[in-house]
Amino acid sequence: MSRGLNKVMIIGHLGRDPEMRYTPSGRPVTTYTVATSRTWNTSDGERHTETEWFNVVTWGNLAEICKQYLTKGQQVYVEGRLQTRRWDDSDGVKHTSVEIVASEMMILGDRRDAVHNNQTGETPAAEDVEDEFPF
Repeated sequence: MSRGLNKVMIIGHLGRDPEMRYTPSGRPVTTYTVATSRTWNTSDGERHTETEWFNVVTWGNLAEICKQYLTKGQQVYVEGRLQTRRWDDSDGVKHTSVEIVASEMMILGDRRDAVHNNQTGETPAAEDVEDEFPF
């Protein structure tokens, strides 16, 4: 029997503080966004930066940990699976959302940086976020 694989790993900075809520059955769920940036030089030496935003969803104990310890601007490693949700709104408009359902989260970077970013309300600029692993 063949098996599939759906695994995603990102390193980036939180775009906002995590938001936690509870399902009707009382299960915690926390959502947040993570920005990853890559920088490259063109053949004529021009520098380009591209930022990709990911919606992240965590459940259960990991949801509570993310809400308690993560703040806007903080660097994190997130591992999980991609999930696509589709729905129609009240006007009948179709919507699609791709999100990472996280199974692992690791806080990276200097904790003082996260505290400073949170106090000043700053988010790292895309050009300040360098790829640590250029693959």
